[in-house]
Amino acid sequence: MSDAAHHLKFKTPSSWITRFAPLVRMDGTSGGRVLDVAAGGGRHARHFLGRGHPITAVDQNISALTDLSSEAAAEVVEIDLEDGKPWPFADRQFAAIVVSNYLFRPHFDGLIGSLEPGGVLLYETFARGNEAFGRPRNPDHLLKSGELLELVQGRLQVVAFESGITDEAPPGVKQRICAVNDLAHNLRDDGGPQPHPLAPA
Repeated sequence: MSDAAHHLKFKTPSSWITRFAPLVRMDGTSGGRVLDVAAGGGRHARHFLGRGHPITAVDQNISALTDLSSEAAAEVVEIDLEDGKPWPFADRQFAAIVVSNYLFRPHFDGLIGSLEPGGVLLYETFARGNEAFGRPRNPDHLLKSGELLELVQGRLQVVAFESGITDEAPPGVKQRICAVNDLAHNLRDDGGPQPHPLAPA
């Protein structure tokens, strides 16, 4: 079974994503648009749709997302993000960007650049040490220690970060981060941005 097919098996949204979903901008009963990168079967896109957010679900294979085409608030984009072309959403901004169990470092800057002011990055994927548990084992597809923290350093406010072994499907060694694009919103006396609430784990 390929890695892509393996991840299509998982239907329940990640607890990390659902925990911090309330931080994503809501305007009354409708929310800001959420970009789900490498959406797979659309478990996170569907979660945000259910919360009232329009979504853009992106994957190389959208066969598991075809039912979303009937949703007025859903945009499904079939694209190979690893074809060597620039980040395809450079001219758009999103209230949140979700990445789960996917790693392609050339688009790191694009991800952050496509967050609107106050936008939320929710990123979780496998890290070094996962080779002892299963796929992926290639170090090119595994985050280095603290890599997600380094990615957002000085660019986003870190709300929460985890790194370690999880038994949540798919189990393994993962890094997880929730970070907000609000470092420029210096509202405190010390020049820093306002903190955000930590949802219960």
